[in-house]
Amino acid sequence: MTNGIGHFEGEWAELVRLLNLGFAAPWSEAQLEAERKVWEPARSIVAQEDKELTGHTAAFSFQMTVPGAQLPVAGVTMVCVSPTHTRRGILRDLMRTQLTELYESGSEAVAVLTASEPVIYGRFGYGLGSDHQEITVPKVSRAIRPVVGVDAVKIRYADPAESQEITTRIHNEQAATRPGMFQYDERWQDYVAGENVVTDTKGGSPLRCVLASVDGEVTGYAQFRTKRTDRGFVDVSRVHAKDLASHIALWQFLLNQDLLRETTYELLPSDDPLLSLLVDPRAPKATTMDGLWVRLADVGRALAGRRYVSDLDVVLGITDDFLPWNAGNWHLTGGPDGASCEKTDRPADLLLDVRELGAVYLGKPSLRLLGAAGLVEERTQGALARTSHSFLGKRVPWLDTGF
Repeated sequence: MTNGIGHFEGEWAELVRLLNLGFAAPWSEAQLEAERKVWEPARSIVAQEDKELTGHTAAFSFQMTVPGAQLPVAGVTMVCVSPTHTRRGILRDLMRTQLTELYESGSEAVAVLTASEPVIYGRFGYGLGSDHQEITVPKVSRAIRPVVGVDAVKIRYADPAESQEITTRIHNEQAATRPGMFQYDERWQDYVAGENVVTDTKGGSPLRCVLASVDGEVTGYAQFRTKRTDRGFVDVSRVHAKDLASHIALWQFLLNQDLLRETTYELLPSDDPLLSLLVDPRAPKATTMDGLWVRLADVGRALAGRRYVSDLDVVLGITDDFLPWNAGNWHLTGGPDGASCEKTDRPADLLLDVRELGAVYLGKPSLRLLGAAGLVEERTQGALARTSHSFLGKRVPWLDTGF
């Protein structure tokens, strides 16, 4: 390929210049090496002009949890356009090429991404499918209400790399129960705790890890960094535990570090028990942030792939100006044990854009909330409430690992 959009056939080093330009600041060598190790070259798509790379998008091959199932999902990543070539439709062409390939190949029916600028991706049919909380808890407000079993939990330090086997197992067990999380393979366990991410490039400590255990069995872990500044703090990377007592014991440890005045976490689940158990509900100063943006590349396969908390039989009238094969009326039937979704000539019970369908695909927010905002039109009385209930997940969707 000399000009236009096509698959990348070069080497990783050729992408680095574009990535550094597109993301406005050079990545460190450690960051680049970590990204290189999870990069899937065959899934890189580029825009090119006179042998110059002007745009790029790629995808990771995830096994992601959706309500009631685990599905192959494309994790869209490294999306950028050279600053000299913006406002020319390059990003639109990259997005359309990528989503079209997903549909035509019959691979992943769903694409997801995290957005550097959240206003961008709605025009390509991505809907906001999960959120999380950014919190900062001052040490003076660390008090947590009593939780049975916490005193039996032991906390000990562990080497982040050497403990990967146990932390990955716990992570994957938790990921299997939470929509929006994906399974770590060897590449991804190294991405979050390998040698290229252990050393902090912003003046903090190396990545630290503690394990929680009860009666000798490891029941959870936390990964974090510490930083001594005028307001020294603990910066949490992730916390996973098998039970509430271990979860809270880990948080008690993270909130009570000597010489450090506060604890921050940028990816707390919006339903995390910590938010209910802090004695001072104002302490975390929680700010809701967008998480996963979800795009159905193939509406029929995507809706048939997940499960529903109650039986449903509904016709969805879908608009999709970006991927025309998704537009039309879809007959969705199913429940907790399976589902089917096929094009139909029947009149629609609900009218909505594919963006709203992406927003509810992982189980939150509810269709009723979108209906109250005028984004879903009810054509058959009662259809909105019934369908909204069926789409809810048993757990709030959450992504714990940025990509």
